[in-house]
Amino acid sequence: MRKEYDFSKAKRGPVVPSPGKTRITIMLDDDVIEHYRKQAEDSGTGYQTLINAALRQAVSASPKELDDFPLTVSSLRKVLREELHAA
Repeated sequence: MRKEYDFSKAKRGPVVPSPGKTRITIMLDDDVIEHYRKQAEDSGTGYQTLINAALRQAVSASPKELDDFPLTVSSLRKVLREELHAA
């Protein structure tokens, strides 16, 4: 080993960049992560790969497919307010 190293031209971050990918920090619920980790273990793939696939599917979903998503309490309240306001 050298006694001194020159880091004047060094850059922070990963040594090998991943083209088409961006490293981020995201907070997800523990149960969601556990779900994808279990799926990943069963299928032999990475859990982040599975989460990425689920997000990609949601982003590329057609409007018809979006209508098939489960109705949430907040969206139901919004629809009810709009309908009651219109009446």
